[in-house]
Amino acid sequence: MMHLLARHVLVAVTVAGAAASAASEPNPRASKPSYPSKPIRMLVGFSPGGATDVVARIIGKKLSETWNQQIVIDNRPGAGGLVAFEIAAKANPDGYTLLATSPSFAIQPSIAGKLPFDPVRDFAPITQASSAPYLLVLNPGVAAKSVKELIDLANANPGKLNYASGGIGSAQHLTAELFRIMAGINIVHVPYKGAVNIPDLIAGRVQMLFSGLPQALPHVQGGRLRAVAVTTPSRSSVVPDVPTVAEAGVPGFEVTVWYGILATGRTPGQIINKLNVEIVKVLQSADVRQQLTSLGLEPVGNAPGQFGTKIRAEISQWAQVVKRAGIRPE
Repeated sequence: MMHLLARHVLVAVTVAGAAASAASEPNPRASKPSYPSKPIRMLVGFSPGGATDVVARIIGKKLSETWNQQIVIDNRPGAGGLVAFEIAAKANPDGYTLLATSPSFAIQPSIAGKLPFDPVRDFAPITQASSAPYLLVLNPGVAAKSVKELIDLANANPGKLNYASGGIGSAQHLTAELFRIMAGINIVHVPYKGAVNIPDLIAGRVQMLFSGLPQALPHVQGGRLRAVAVTTPSRSSVVPDVPTVAEAGVPGFEVTVWYGILATGRTPGQIINKLNVEIVKVLQSADVRQQLTSLGLEPVGNAPGQFGTKIRAEISQWAQVVKRAGIRPE
């Protein structure tokens, strides 16, 4: 009888111990915290105040409100955006590091001697946020009030007009080089580190700039800069009196600027899809649309695959411009 009782006690203890052990072990099927469960960093490869930065902050603020999670804008200017691109490429692919970027992302493969990442393999496109023209702006002291007058002035003073950009290999740089080639003029590049070129343009240290609309528009409206053209095929509704470069004297010239959001490559598909759905909702919201359109930016919000196709096409297109401009990889 005692042996039987002891055996029952042993079985009970063994079963209880096994249950306790099972409870203490992690369950691989247990649900993980819903994404996002902590703040998200959104890298920007240019200085605060530039168009890419402005778009990132508009989206980030609304996304923060939607998810009740902070979206931290992390400006890492330098090398035409390359500094931020590399950080994003090498980040943990968990959806907590994003990259807000522009055509500079598609230009760098042709500019950099050897990229420390693959622009297709190491990134996961989420969505194109918006599109817009560049605005060709001059210091008011420049004796030109149109594209034609600017070309005439440059031809009369070869090598004496300077144009600013956000750095070697930036979209501003390549847009100006395309203009130089197609207009047949000799103008000199002065690279800056991000959006800090505007004060020097206003001060007259440089004479011209292809600027993002959000960056230049307040200064145009305040009379501190003169707008002479937009780079898109049609005029902008924000500055309808400003002609396109093509209609103002350089037929066939066209550059449409885009701003978009990417994640690190190998980020799980379900996270990419969730980011896409939520960011597209943000872009469709009335307040965000109003903010973007007031700056001359047209909200887009396409699928990850569509955005990826656009990036690959632009990598090829800008490679041709780099070749024509004679820019050598650094």
